[in-house]
Amino acid sequence: MRITDLLGPRRVLTGSAATTQQQALQALLAALAADGCLKDSETFRQDVLRREGEGSTAMGGGIAIPHAKSRGVSRPALAAMTLPQGIDWPGTAGGPVRLVFIIAAPVDAADLHIQVLAALARCLMQPDCVAALLAAENPPAFLQALDCWEEEKHSQAAGGGPYELLAVTACPMGVAHTFMAAEALEQAAAEMGVRIKVETNGADGPQNVLAPADIEQARCIIVAADRTVETQRFTGRTVLFVPVSEAVRQPERLLRRALTADIPPLAPPLESSPGEKPAAESAAELAQTAAVTAVRRHGRHAYNHLMSGINHMLPFVTGGGILIALSYFLDRANVGDLTFGSGTSLSWLLGQIGALAFDMMYPALAGFLAMAMAGQAAFLPGVVGGYLAWSGMALAPQADWVSSGFWGTVLAGAAAGYLVRGLRRLCAKLPAGIEPLKTTLIYPVVSLAAVALLMVAAVNPPLGHFYNWLYAVLESMQGGSRIALGAVLGGMMATDFGGPINKAAFLFGTATLSGGQQGFVAAAMLGGMVPPLGVALACTLFPSRFTKAERHSAVMNYLMGFSFITEGALPFALKDPLRVIPSCVAGSALAGALALYWGCGVPAPHGGLYLLPLAEGPLWMLLALALGSALTAGLLGLLKAVRPHEKRRAARPGGQAAQNR
Repeated sequence: MRITDLLGPRRVLTGSAATTQQQALQALLAALAADGCLKDSETFRQDVLRREGEGSTAMGGGIAIPHAKSRGVSRPALAAMTLPQGIDWPGTAGGPVRLVFIIAAPVDAADLHIQVLAALARCLMQPDCVAALLAAENPPAFLQALDCWEEEKHSQAAGGGPYELLAVTACPMGVAHTFMAAEALEQAAAEMGVRIKVETNGADGPQNVLAPADIEQARCIIVAADRTVETQRFTGRTVLFVPVSEAVRQPERLLRRALTADIPPLAPPLESSPGEKPAAESAAELAQTAAVTAVRRHGRHAYNHLMSGINHMLPFVTGGGILIALSYFLDRANVGDLTFGSGTSLSWLLGQIGALAFDMMYPALAGFLAMAMAGQAAFLPGVVGGYLAWSGMALAPQADWVSSGFWGTVLAGAAAGYLVRGLRRLCAKLPAGIEPLKTTLIYPVVSLAAVALLMVAAVNPPLGHFYNWLYAVLESMQGGSRIALGAVLGGMMATDFGGPINKAAFLFGTATLSGGQQGFVAAAMLGGMVPPLGVALACTLFPSRFTKAERHSAVMNYLMGFSFITEGALPFALKDPLRVIPSCVAGSALAGALALYWGCGVPAPHGGLYLLPLAEGPLWMLLALALGSALTAGLLGLLKAVRPHEKRRAARPGGQAAQNR
């Protein structure tokens, strides 16, 4: 299929003066309608906007490819536009959009829009092609530039001999980046003189599938995927797993790594094929290998599911926490009064909205955790289970309800996911006639009732009792050393990052405000601020110990730390608990102890540094916070090893090692 077969000069708009995405789409739709490609322009427009709402169609590099399969399309068609000044496009990466293609596909065209999108993505990965299209002064020149590139591409003959490298590409949507990665790898391989074959796992299924003979002869197989692809066929072969973005952005470096790096062969699957007998391995060794593989696989899946929930929860934490902090800051004239934090209409409103967002983080965490495990059907029981964890509802009078916090929420989300998985297995053999009842009746009713019963009977009561026990222990320590109690409070704030232990320390400090004791609140608050600040500082001081994504989160963690949002450190703790949690506990304990030693105090239970002008001993508070954060950062720098790719970078000529000389 040729792209130029679907274009025509009346549907190419060069040098457009559009200044917004809406204007660009309106002009492209008008060109399609004028050329007889649409039978209902409004229906197609709504379908295009709906697709934009599901995820940006900006491809990076100043390119966007909006598309839709719609009943408003009469025949498959493309329209294109160049924008010399560039326009903003939601989700744009790499600057303003200057080149736009829109794909119009009828509803009965099967996967045509996916094929066209794949062909466009491959085309637009060629910088010379994009430059020629942008330089075209009129539609005929635009079409000629596109046709010349396609002719050259289709006329290239494949070389002989076996493939040195193989690759599999897949992105979550199975659309543009799947094919952009394939094109980038093929281009880089051609420049390097390396024979490569790339299998794309797009939305319409695998294409250019790797043959067994190819797999047997290749030196290495690159799996550039952000979703699950079939890899058992590569057992025993050298396989390099990377994100699909790495193949798009750094294809040459990836190919060199595949050719030169010491990569272990892919481990065998848990079960051998019929008749397959491993050589020189005992049954006990096989069982041990299978057990380790299973634990690692399940652990990786569990972590990914939990991180899905955490990532959806953090915006609630950030937005709610900062609004609560602002409510106290704006109401500082009422410090010491019972109305502090809500003494003005604005502070009351901000506090209410912030508290609402803060409360909703529990349903969000449980709902998206459950959905990551079992799909859309698990979202309802997950959300309700998270709400029940927040409320502490139990089979007891309401006065005895105690929130089970973060860990109760995690249990609710996991329970919802496993329940829906089990229901799917049980309902798999039901008659086809009652298939619609699964999603409309069986899954929501049964899973909701089961999760609710589990939370009120088996999760909230024991976690609530545990929380009450912790509170009683803290209360009994009041007569002891204030400094020791400050260290305990600070350390507890960094133990489970919003769970029962954290909440016990926080509410104990808050309860002491009624007796005029502001020091314990300061210890708890500093203890909760240290973890995000400590990990952010560690990312800044020791960047080679952290991934690129972790380093990019440092700025947000500084902000969350200043605002007393402990949960900012949670992704780091979940990924590396044995190093991160002790480091955070040590730094928080130091900050809490120093706060009481230097006589610090704050008049409100929340607010972070926004309350600094109202604090007792503000400079000492800042020093305690700085020392605690520095201790956490230093311990992380000491305990975490330099990541392997950073070692290789430093060892290369001109790398960090050379720069330091």
